[in-house]
Formats: sequence, C-alpha cells, structure tokens
Amino acid sequence: MNFTKVQGAGNDFILVEAGKAQRDWSQVAIAICNRHFGVGGDGLLLMLPSNNADLQMRVFNSDGSEAEACGNGLRCLAKYALHKGLADSKAQEISVETISGVRKARLHTVGGKVTTILVGMGEPKFSAEDIPVAIEEGGDIVNIKPIMNYPVMIDDKELPLSFVSVGNPHAVYFWQHPVSDFPLSQLGPKVEQHRMFPNRVNFEVARVVSRKQIEARVWEKGVGETLACGSGACAIAVLARLHGYIDSKVDIKLPGGILDVEWDGVGEVFLSGPAEIVFSGEWPDENVKTG
Repeated sequence: MNFTKVQGAGNDFILVEAGKAQRDWSQVAIAICNRHFGVGGDGLLLMLPSNNADLQMRVFNSDGSEAEACGNGLRCLAKYALHKGLADSKAQEISVETISGVRKARLHTVGGKVTTILVGMGEPKFSAEDIPVAIEEGGDIVNIKPIMNYPVMIDDKELPLSFVSVGNPHAVYFWQHPVSDFPLSQLGPKVEQHRMFPNRVNFEVARVVSRKQIEARVWEKGVGETLACGSGACAIAVLARLHGYIDSKVDIKLPGGILDVEWDGVGEVFLSGPAEIVFSGEWPDENVKTG
C-alpha cells in the first residue's frame, strides 16, 4: 500500500489514495500511525472519489477512531492533490467531501504558483445538542447557546470552559499564564473523556497575547497532544471573538507553527497555514488487515 507523509504546522498524517480499496481502516490507522513500529503520525488521511465534490476525505485518528473534521488534514490533502495533478492548479478552489459536509479549499497563486491554501471550515455551532455536550441544571438538560465559561471540575481544579462545534466538538479554556505551564498531559485526557461529552471532546488551553495573536496547546480526542490542530485553532478564534478578546483575524501560535484564522462573527470560519509533503513510501501488505 503506497502512502505519503504530510504535515501542517507539525500536525502530521499518513495520506493514502484509497480508491475502492477495502481495508479495516481503523486497524490500519492504529498500525501505521504508531511512532515506534509504524510510519508515525497523528492520523490517517484517505483520499477517495466523490459524487458530490472534487475529492472525498476521511480521517482516522491514531487510536483508530474516525474524526469528524480536520483543518490541517484538509489543507494537506489539497496540497497533495495539486502536487499529484489530481486537482487543477489553475482553479480557484477545490471542493472536498467530508463527514461534516463539503468543504472548499481556496487557492491563492502568485506568478502561477500556489502560495497559500485557505480552507472553509463551515459555520460554527453553539447549541449543546450540536456540540454535543450534556449541560444539566436541576436534572434538566439546558440547551443555552453559546455556552461560555461553564465551570467543570477536573480533579481538584475548576476549569471555566467554552464550547463550540467546528464540525467536531471543542472545549476551550482561556488561561492568563503561558500555556507551556499548563499540565495538559495530566488534565487533557480527563477533559476529553469527561462524562458530559458523549462523543468525547477536543480540549484547548489558550492565552490571549494581543488582539492579533493567541498562543495555545491542543489535546485532540483519539490522538493526545498534537503540535497543531486546525479545527482547534478555529474553535479558539471563534470563542475568543465571542468573548471580545479579538477582532475578525487572529494568529494562533501552536507548538508546531502558526495558523491564521478569520471569522466575521456570523458566517463560515476560514483557516490558512502551512501544508507540506514530507516523503512517500510503501506500507507492507502483511501489515494491512483487510475488511
């Protein structure tokens, strides 16, 4: 099975042109993403044909679970498609079918060369049902929106969390200290698997540096801490805007690099940042379980 390693701000993936191949993709993801016995990656990207868009993308986390959305993966897929001639570099955008709907990657060119790929991540959703998150008061589920600074006890620490869905669920904690000091490896898995999140949750800790920049770290469900997260950057920007911390554009500084997010407060949120092809190789068939 041929593969290509790709990465966006250190958020790395194994990309496979799946076509009509039948595999137990969850098991493939677990094996191939293993950083000691496999290729190593945060997730497995599948490129598939689509009846509704130019391409289709499926994403499997390193634990084998399927992800609903992936901003960095979307940009990497678009970069790969352009590199392989599977998409027209003269086109203004590439449409990609995902679990969360059809997403569009807009191509910005200078001198005939694609310099930036901007992806639309859809409109953020804020209701408890859409995220989903179980907020209860007096035994009744409360469907307020947006849900901001909701106190959640993790061990003996109270975290005021704000929630949003950007195709997948996110809980963001705005902190006033350097994010490098936050015990993410200790608290991240406990937030991810808290009983109030029926589908688990992606957890971000963020510090507002200025109205133009936020530093952050991300604990991704099904993966753990990653160097970057596109949907996480979008979630941080959207909630920071609702809190009044930023304006419409912001740089999200993550351990692996900077992602740029733009949201006008009412419509679709847009993400841009690096996307690179690292290397290609072949994964032995004996390591691939068929479906």
